[in-house]
Amino acid sequence: MRIARFSIDGNVAFGAIEGDKQDELVLDIIKGIPFADFELSGTKVPVSKVRLLPPVLPNKVVAFGRNYGEHARELGHEVPDAPFAFFKPSTSVIGPGDEIQYPSFSEEVHHEAELAVVIGRMCREVPRERVKDVIFGYTCANDITARDVQRREKQWARAKGFDSSCPLGPWVETDLDASDLTIQLTVNGQQRQLGRTSEMIHSIEDLIVNITEAMTLLPGDVILTGTPAGVGPLNVGDEVAVTIEGIGTLTNKVVKRG
Repeated sequence: MRIARFSIDGNVAFGAIEGDKQDELVLDIIKGIPFADFELSGTKVPVSKVRLLPPVLPNKVVAFGRNYGEHARELGHEVPDAPFAFFKPSTSVIGPGDEIQYPSFSEEVHHEAELAVVIGRMCREVPRERVKDVIFGYTCANDITARDVQRREKQWARAKGFDSSCPLGPWVETDLDASDLTIQLTVNGQQRQLGRTSEMIHSIEDLIVNITEAMTLLPGDVILTGTPAGVGPLNVGDEVAVTIEGIGTLTNKVVKRG
C-alpha cells in the first residue's frame, strides 16, 4: 500500500494511493493516522487536486554514511567496519515538489539519492529477527549536503542539517522487499547516480539493530541508508529527481535561499 500525506483546502490528512498511471492516481482518505489500525474512509480525491507533503514528520532522521563502498571511495574515505551514523533535524525535511534552498554559507552543494526506511512503532534494542516488525515502509530521500562545509567543519551538523536538506517522498510504500532495488538520480533529466540497495555494506537490519542499541525510535522516524556512487554538484535552477524501484520518484528544484 502507498500511503501519502497531503493537504487540501487547508486541511492535512493521510490517504492510500490508488491507481497506476500518474495522471489518474487518487487518494482514499484515511481515518486517523496510519501508524495504528486504521480504516479507509471511502472518500476519494484525485492526487492532481492536492498538495503532497513530506509523507511523515519525523521526530528524528538518523542517517548512515559511507554505506556503499564505491561512494566512500569516490570521496577518498575508508569503508567503515561498523555503521556510521549522523543526524538530520526535523526542520531539514521537505516534501515532493518543495524547493531545495541553496544555503548562503556553501558554494558546493551535492545530491545523494537514498532509500529511506520509515519506522512504524516505538522500539528499542530491536533484535535482528524483529526488524521487519518495526518498519512501516519505505520512501525516497535526497541527503542534500554542503560538501565544502562538510570538509571544512569536520562534523556534519551544518553541512547536512540545513533547512530543506532532507527531501522525502512522494509517499511511503508499505509492501516492499527493499533488499535489491534500483536507485537512480537525475539532474535536469541527466542520470548522475545508479545503484542497487543490494550493494549496501551494512543491511537495513544491521542499521536498525545498531541504532536501537543506543536510542528509542518513534513512529514516523526515518532511517537514511546511504547513497550509491555518483554524487555531484547541484546549482540554482536545477531539477533533481530520485527514483527508487517499487516506490516512485521524488522531484525537487534548487533555488537561491532568500
